[in-house]
Amino acid sequence: MPIVLDEVAFDYPDGTPAVESVSLHVKDGERVAIVGQNGAGKTTTVKLMNGLLKPRSGAVTVDGESTANRTTAMMAQTVGYVFQNPDDQIFTSSVQSELEYMPKYLRWEEVRRDERVARAVALCGLEQHLETNPNDLPIAIRKFIAIGAILVGECRYIILDEPTAGLDVPGLRLLNSLIDHLQTEGIAVVTITHDMRFVTESFDRVVAMAGGTVVADGPCEEVFADDDVLKRARIRRPEVAQLVRDLGIPTTALRLDDIVHKIP
Repeated sequence: MPIVLDEVAFDYPDGTPAVESVSLHVKDGERVAIVGQNGAGKTTTVKLMNGLLKPRSGAVTVDGESTANRTTAMMAQTVGYVFQNPDDQIFTSSVQSELEYMPKYLRWEEVRRDERVARAVALCGLEQHLETNPNDLPIAIRKFIAIGAILVGECRYIILDEPTAGLDVPGLRLLNSLIDHLQTEGIAVVTITHDMRFVTESFDRVVAMAGGTVVADGPCEEVFADDDVLKRARIRRPEVAQLVRDLGIPTTALRLDDIVHKIP
């Protein structure tokens, strides 16, 4: 069963609507990018997915169960959330202890703990940093420590908040490889991002938001070809897509290596 938001609304503490009538779903193994300008409702929407926020109206269900009936700690075992700033998440004195914190807290058996930690270390490229204090490492590596701490768990859905911020080229390659691997395991990845190149390289589906509601939901090629959607969501068309449009090439290619295959 997927994550389902059905006509969901949520207000800021002062009563101002943050999102209104948001409906969408996320299936097992799906890769979904949520885009739009600041204030569009992206962060509120994903925090509703993992129970950090509870809707004013409408319903949020995960695997068929309402988030209203589950605590945030319970939801975190199914829907993992990686914050934009890793320093909001990391709090121990070594990478090893950060990755082991959750399984030790939950009193997992040692074999299970070691297997999950080893998996996270390999996926996030942390082998050389296990004894290092995270505060002594650059932000690109701290990002992967934060991701790794979530991957130690057995979440079926992972939310990444602006994951490319602060990453260099090797970090971007590692992130894309990680997302590919999670998909092979049937784990869904949802990201909120302003990085349209990252969206076109790593995601199949785009949800565009504006004014606290969904204005488009579909394949990347369709969403980025729609001028009205781009205007409403206040996002820019990816560079390659804009280039082929400027050149009058009859294709919806989003990546350079797609152009050759799509030009008649």
